Amino acid sequence: MKSNFLKIFIITLLTISFFSCSKEDEFGASIFDTTDSLDVNSATYEFDTWLKESYLMPYNLDFRYKLQDVGSNQDYNLVPTSLPKAQQMAKIVKYLWFDAYGTVVGPDFLKENGPRIIHLIGSPAYNPISGTILLGTAEGGLKVTLYRCNELDPTNVDQLNDYYFKTMHHEFAHILHQKRNYPVEFGLISKGNYNPLGWQYKTDSEAATLGFVSPYAGSEKHEDFVEIIANYLVKSDDQWNSILEMASKPGVDYYRDTLSDDGIAGEIVILEKLAIAKKWLKDSWSIDIDTLRAEIQTREKHIGEIIN
Repeated sequence: MKSNFLKIFIITLLTISFFSCSKEDEFGASIFDTTDSLDVNSATYEFDTWLKESYLMPYNLDFRYKLQDVGSNQDYNLVPTSLPKAQQMAKIVKYLWFDAYGTVVGPDFLKENGPRIIHLIGSPAYNPISGTILLGTAEGGLKVTLYRCNELDPTNVDQLNDYYFKTMHHEFAHILHQKRNYPVEFGLISKGNYNPLGWQYKTDSEAATLGFVSPYAGSEKHEDFVEIIANYLVKSDDQWNSILEMASKPGVDYYRDTLSDDGIAGEIVILEKLAIAKKWLKDSWSIDIDTLRAEIQTREKHIGEIIN
């Protein structure tokens, strides 16, 4: 029986220009006011100080955990993130994303190329018309919004990856390819198989046998490219091999629950796409994705230590 709600994360790409290095220099060390003094009498003073020292100063990033209606999608009924969950999320994001890249690529990489705002929302954003759940949005690479943060379970790595970190790596890959184009031949591999309107009606196995690591990857070539990177980074060896195994067999049709053999060697297609993405990251950004993946997955084993 199909779920009433498809668990989908939707990336909203806006045509917003990025600041060049010269533009950022005009604003000084940060586009935010780092001289603002915090209220020592505030109940959140200790946490706010940590955020300033951990995000604002080193990464030029404003980590927003208090719900801002002006910065939220008002088409949905949303609730704030609780303070304990916000504190956990802030520590995990820094440890698994910012510190991981800092170790592998260098401490300035995310300051120069990462988003400028991370905004936490406590609840999911349900759309009863389309039957979807909004897990995360990203606006032009400048702002990342994460939903359902009140459901954060630091002991559940798969949940962390599905709800939050796949979205982060997905959007960050968008930022990188908007700055330096990936090879044209990537988009030719699955030309004719992209479906921007019906991708959500593909099962995981049906998408895999077409050569896509997820149904959303089948929406269009840019999403396909970043989904390859994001999924490879967060999936364990067993999970990644499971995708390849699905890709090597006929897929299950979403509507009929029957096997559908499209005649495409999905496993070969996925590995060909991954090879292009790996080479592009190495040649364009000096990122060894296997080294980064190993760093992220090693850190995942120690999440409990950093949230206490």
